[in-house]
Amino acid sequence: MMTFTLNNGVEMPALGLGVFQTPPEETRAAVEAALRTGYRHIDTAAAYGNEREVGEALKASDIPREDVFVETKIWISDYGYDQTLHGFDKSAGKLGLDQLDLLILHQALPSEFDKTLDAYRALETLLEQGKVRAIGVSNFMVDHLTRLLDVAQVVPTVNQIEVHPYFQQREVQDFGTEHGIRTQAWSPIGGITFYRDGSHGSTLDDEMIGAIAKAHNKTPAQVMLRWHLQEGRSVIPKSTKPQRIAENFDVFDFELSDEELRRIDALDTGRRGGPEPEEITLEAFGRDIPEA
Repeated sequence: MMTFTLNNGVEMPALGLGVFQTPPEETRAAVEAALRTGYRHIDTAAAYGNEREVGEALKASDIPREDVFVETKIWISDYGYDQTLHGFDKSAGKLGLDQLDLLILHQALPSEFDKTLDAYRALETLLEQGKVRAIGVSNFMVDHLTRLLDVAQVVPTVNQIEVHPYFQQREVQDFGTEHGIRTQAWSPIGGITFYRDGSHGSTLDDEMIGAIAKAHNKTPAQVMLRWHLQEGRSVIPKSTKPQRIAENFDVFDFELSDEELRRIDALDTGRRGGPEPEEITLEAFGRDIPEA
């Protein structure tokens, strides 16, 4: 397994299993399949509603706790200093863990950024108390990161953002690199990306990516994951199918050339598939995170 060293010295497996949109009833089996395959990094979130099932899979495994990197996220409804401390308690309780490897803020809350800053201050407290090993953010744009860094005592270790060949967010990535913040890609394969204007496209059907995959006797998904890893990004592909979970992990035995990396870089459309970060509000996106 390839690892990245975060800016605080913590080692993080470069590739993990994401469980976004994985139904709770399918989550335990997916995580168990991933752990059997060799994954040692699991990414979940309070808003996914499946932290408990991730915890059940970890408990059922005979892999030592210290060998599995567990990452989760605080949802915007639990922003604010005291609320975020309690959000940690809820997540840790569902996961059945005393310490989390990485805890991040799921979104910036631009309309109430003071709450975002208070939430991050709570992450800093949890880090100081040893309840988490690393802290970070997700879906933060350059303006959000700039405002955070103006007051933060601890630089985020990661910024988890939408990155795939058709949407690369180079400005955000470059800002992160400049400040020692590792980019972590959600939707790293892209798949069928539905844009807000109703159109869609699939990286999996891209002819150029397909040609590179054929040249390496790999799949398009494996080529895209390898592209991320070689460019220094953490990746958290998701799947509930054991065969696909294994396929996504089989990316450490080949290398893309500089020219192949450049050809994939050139596919960027600049079109976002996920929500616009500036449009995140409690009114539109708030939801209660259950206690148990």
